[in-house]
Amino acid sequence: MTSSNGQTPARRPDSGLSFVPPGWLVFVMAWSVYGLISTWRLVWDYSLPDGVFYLIYGGLAVDIITILWGLYLLGLAFGRSARFPRQFTIWQIATIVWLLARQAYVLTISDFVFSGKALTITVAEIAIGVLCIYLLRRGSEAETVYAKPETEAPPVLVSIVAALLGIVLGAVVGALAGFFAGSIIANGTDMSCFEGACGYFAVFIGLAGLVVGAIGGGIFAVWRVHRRKRKPAA
Repeated sequence: MTSSNGQTPARRPDSGLSFVPPGWLVFVMAWSVYGLISTWRLVWDYSLPDGVFYLIYGGLAVDIITILWGLYLLGLAFGRSARFPRQFTIWQIATIVWLLARQAYVLTISDFVFSGKALTITVAEIAIGVLCIYLLRRGSEAETVYAKPETEAPPVLVSIVAALLGIVLGAVVGALAGFFAGSIIANGTDMSCFEGACGYFAVFIGLAGLVVGAIGGGIFAVWRVHRRKRKPAA
């Protein structure tokens, strides 16, 4: 669209808020990785009620989907693709629906005890999600950032395979590096090994490295796939 004198009107400068949605996406993905690590052991705890099992299984499935879907969205964000705002909005709406369904399930099943803290966290997650959708709305400053023409994206299967390989390799490298760093720190600080304290510390650092490596490896793999030069979509 041009102005009356034939010149294209200047777009409003970006204030930086359009980068909040990708940051929020990374946080949600990290939280999902933490959820997978912290709840995986509960899958084999058959003493739990069936209602709790259903929520655990559902949560694990959602965490996996969130990580893979999030990696795809980050690929679009890194490429400043015009697809990102719409695709992110779809993901965020699906996430909000899951949060509402999970909260409704917890409140209606007698196996769970009401927690004001958990409810507050859920409300905060929904509020941030709605804010991110607002920041990426049409006519917002995001159009100055995510403005590259739509391109032929790599096949979804290629992105998924790359993401999985990146996650696995990144997790392995991160865990080994974290455990090695934890051992060095424990030795360098003369940390007490009473009841395996120094060993637990090294394992904790290793788990932290695993989470960081998995996310970083997945992001890097998807970025590499989407970084290839592509033709504009017809």
